[in-house]
Amino acid sequence: MKKGLGKGLDALLSDNSISTDASTGIQTVSIYLVEPNRKQPRKYFDKESLQALAESIAENGLLQPLVVRPLEDGRYQIISGERRWRASRMAGLIEIPVVLREEDDRRTLELGLIENLQREDLNGVEEAEGYRILSETYGLTQEQISKKVGKSRSAIANALRILALPENVLQMVLEGRLSAGHARTLLPLCDSFPESEVIRTARAVAEKNLSVRETEALVKSLLSKKARRLVPRPKNLYLDTAARDIGARWGRKVKITAPKGQSKGRIELEFYGDEDLNELIQQLLQEGE
Repeated sequence: MKKGLGKGLDALLSDNSISTDASTGIQTVSIYLVEPNRKQPRKYFDKESLQALAESIAENGLLQPLVVRPLEDGRYQIISGERRWRASRMAGLIEIPVVLREEDDRRTLELGLIENLQREDLNGVEEAEGYRILSETYGLTQEQISKKVGKSRSAIANALRILALPENVLQMVLEGRLSAGHARTLLPLCDSFPESEVIRTARAVAEKNLSVRETEALVKSLLSKKARRLVPRPKNLYLDTAARDIGARWGRKVKITAPKGQSKGRIELEFYGDEDLNELIQQLLQEGE
């Protein structure tokens, strides 16, 4: 199990269980009565690995039960184990073993997110989408999310920024054509170029199989060319370049001003809300240590 995620999933599941009677034991239910959680952040399942799991289940049966919660209509919603459920259907199973848990909507989402993070099954977009739902739908702050999933608040904030990219680029991350690192590197382009240009650049990165470092160089080059077109004779090329470099590294707009003939100036860092401001302050303090 991945370190740094706090309590194990079994302990987390038992936190809110109503009782320890038969409802916590393994039961066998019809696979047709089990359905996935539509708000579950994980959307992409590799076809080859899913097929391999299906073949194993067909040969050996489903050895690990799903964790589900009962619904009012007599069906069951998956809390954890959607990949096993999909593979079981592919394997032709009629019944599957489950463990019942009484959980509300938010807790169900939290547990599904935690399980996938522990297994490192989520890509950058799915992880960010999970955090977004916890924040916007259930009102959790980044600090609260941080404590629940065992990740730093800065990691939560950085993960959420990826959602500012065009849907086409996010889809490339979902499909594994781009990594989350590539996607975050492309973020500065969103402030200077139309969506079509960001998508075109992302496709070029994927097609050429560029590394994250190579992508950083490409983004820097594009922003530099854009700046030269907009400002043919910049007042201070060094400061403009430094601002772009800092902006690319921090994923935010940066402005440096130094009036001519004066030995002092100002650096402006853009932030996106109170939590992002607090996170920026913490980053600046750490940089100065």
